Amino acid sequence: MAERTRIWIADAMRRLMEKKPLDKIRVTDICREAEIGRPAFYYHFKDKYDLVTWIFLYSVHKTDIISVSSAVEHLKQMKKDFTFYKRAFEESSQIALWKYIFEYFVERYTKIAKLKLGSRTLEEPIEFAIRLYCYGTIGITQEWLLRDTVTPAEKIASLMFSSMPQQLREIYFEEKTD
Repeated sequence: MAERTRIWIADAMRRLMEKKPLDKIRVTDICREAEIGRPAFYYHFKDKYDLVTWIFLYSVHKTDIISVSSAVEHLKQMKKDFTFYKRAFEESSQIALWKYIFEYFVERYTKIAKLKLGSRTLEEPIEFAIRLYCYGTIGITQEWLLRDTVTPAEKIASLMFSSMPQQLREIYFEEKTD
């Protein structure tokens, strides 16, 4: 039930973001659009920025981050939801969506690396490579989404995966260099 309510509120936020930028949307507007009271909103989200972050994380959670085809599908969906992501990425007053995305992906890649290596900790160079790769791919995704109307999602995903540092490729894809 709680997830359905979050989805309902998220759908209302998406509709509002089709009409106006995030900084012009108030919680009252979201509640009116979702036909809920403010207590219901605050039960699920601490503010509108928390809601925007949840929308992104909910959509990306289904993505297999070490699968090119899964990444392609997510990138295509982001293009379909262009206005939402454009407005979310443009917002800078209280949220930098990319920071939340960055931490989310670092956590996911770290978890997978630890699992594949059978380790509770990672060496500093691997942690650095994960952070560097996540930072770069998020920046490229944002740039592609907001400014590139030509390059297909398949090409972007392929370039991102082929640009992954070799030490990470060896972990995630069990590629060995001689």
